[in-house]
Amino acid sequence: MAANSFLTDPRTVQKMYIDGQWVLGSDNQTREVINPANGEVIGLVTEGTRDDARKAVQAARRAFDKDGWQESKARDRAALLHKIADLLEQRVEEFASLDTLNNGKPLRESRYDVSDAVNQFRYYAGLCTKPHGITYDVPDEMQSMVVREPIGVVGQIIPWNYPLVMATQKIAPAIAAGCAIVIKPAEQTPLSLIRLFEIIDQVGFPPGVINLVLGAGETVGAELAENPLVDKVAFTGGTDTGIKIMKAAADTIKKVGLELGGKSPNIVFADADFETAVDYALYAIFANQGEVCSAGSRLLLEASIYDRFVEELVARAKTIKVGPGTDEETEMGPLITEEHMNRVLSYIETGIKEGATLLCGGRRLMENGLDRGFFVEPTIFTNTTPDMRIVQEEIFGPVLVIQTFTAEEEAIELANGTRYGLAGAVFTSDVAKAHRVIRKLRAGITWINTYHPTYNEAPWGGYKQSGIGRELGTYGFEEYLEIKQINVNLQVEPSGWFQKR
Repeated sequence: MAANSFLTDPRTVQKMYIDGQWVLGSDNQTREVINPANGEVIGLVTEGTRDDARKAVQAARRAFDKDGWQESKARDRAALLHKIADLLEQRVEEFASLDTLNNGKPLRESRYDVSDAVNQFRYYAGLCTKPHGITYDVPDEMQSMVVREPIGVVGQIIPWNYPLVMATQKIAPAIAAGCAIVIKPAEQTPLSLIRLFEIIDQVGFPPGVINLVLGAGETVGAELAENPLVDKVAFTGGTDTGIKIMKAAADTIKKVGLELGGKSPNIVFADADFETAVDYALYAIFANQGEVCSAGSRLLLEASIYDRFVEELVARAKTIKVGPGTDEETEMGPLITEEHMNRVLSYIETGIKEGATLLCGGRRLMENGLDRGFFVEPTIFTNTTPDMRIVQEEIFGPVLVIQTFTAEEEAIELANGTRYGLAGAVFTSDVAKAHRVIRKLRAGITWINTYHPTYNEAPWGGYKQSGIGRELGTYGFEEYLEIKQINVNLQVEPSGWFQKR
């Protein structure tokens, strides 16, 4: 079946989901959704406003405070999550095709994302019924305990690079914890989340528990960050936007979860397995077109292997098959929008002006029928210095910068030499050295002799300006829970603290 067969008629306006109803935006505006591989319109969606976001928040607040969701049972929430997983699993190809058409990534990556989303719902369905309280042995005739309760109403803002899976890794733990949700997809990539809400509607959540508001970050996203009825805002995206969200949330002291940018180092020592290190150096930066917050965008090579390594790296980068994600042979797809493509190309020009040496790539691809899409060649720079913008700033595209080192301490200093601290990797056959270096990397997600594998069971998040809090695993579940201390007097009698006169 052709990928396009999963699309809704692009002339049909797709709606938001607020308080259990499919609705149009309050000002009747619409937004076109574009296929980045050819620039064609593949969807038309309603455009939400601040008023729509407020209505969704109010619905979530009512569902949580008054309609009983706060007292919902873990077993019932688990059953709803399992139903979503089952229905989503039946439609893997449909959802993968939607993400590929809307985001551009190759189908093989989209299929993995949908499978990951299914597993996230199942993981949190299982986790929410497990013990998460503590009792303490305390002095006096007292029983002291801690219980965990849902935070309340959460606003969730999703990026465009992983439209489905980044949404599910926020939805699943929040529902498992018993929160009510208002979620906003990136305005560029709403299609798979709209389709997921068809499943959510089908499984039968109470009205207001989970709401979908479409629209721009400056309006809908800002409202979720500022609204005093929202108890927590969770955002994945760029660091500069995360800073704005954090400032907006400060006025109401709401909790924030921020998964932000990165400029992650991939350190290769001379004793690393050569073929493995080259393979993962490519995968670290060119997977998902480099539009990955944890991308290994800085390759740190021990100087003694530089010539051999770079020769092989560049040769292989030049053979990466770039094309529409719907082509099963495609290994790297287009960038998300023309605007973002031009931003990436601008960084490449900056790198050249800064004096870095362009080893390969650097151009928009226009041949072989790609002229209407937003394709950029796999690009590699060398002869860089730590102060260059292409070394310090997140480009979020298929652009790799190479740095060299001669000693372990120098590698660590270079690796930690940006404002980011999301991810990092070390390739070496020396186990002790691998662990020494990993322990000194100021990063939240690290690998030894691999790059990029992530697991729903393990926490995801960064140090420094790469974010606050963690997603996935038990840590991601706890992000949606409050901690309450309860003390029970087991010997009910007056304290005698003040004398009775």
